Amino acid sequence: MSKGRVLVANHQGDYVIKLTGDVRMTLCTTIDACLNDMLDDPDFSHVVVDVSEAEGLDSTSLGMLAKISRVSAPVMGQPPVLVSQNTDITKVIDSMGFRDRVYTIANKSDMVDAYALQEANLSELDEHSAREQVLEAHKILMSLNEQNRIAFTELVECIENQPK
Repeated sequence: MSKGRVLVANHQGDYVIKLTGDVRMTLCTTIDACLNDMLDDPDFSHVVVDVSEAEGLDSTSLGMLAKISRVSAPVMGQPPVLVSQNTDITKVIDSMGFRDRVYTIANKSDMVDAYALQEANLSELDEHSAREQVLEAHKILMSLNEQNRIAFTELVECIENQPK
């Protein structure tokens, strides 16, 4: 698998966030920084997330995707579009309960093709930030459905019980 990357484009408040390669928790601070930049933009109106070139998404990354939807949907008035052309990735996304509720799943977006994507600046990941982001991401996934709650309860409890 190739190294995970976060690519971003912004055109007058319309954002594209594209994840490629093997996307792991080490990129979560970068994804979170992109999300914060987007939310700080007074022109922000729309976001499309593209995982068509993602080879793998760990559960923390999936939680970050859910967070993007959670904070952007109220601004947009509808769930954002998630573009996925990889059937294995789409199955994982569906298994987390994303379809229709968290994202509108599509296999193509004109926005992704039209905008010039640039690699996001990598954000530092210290131990405290990693712990907090893994915890937040899994709590968001747990809130989506009972299956996720059961799957991630033990992990969340383990993290919460570790000394800070």
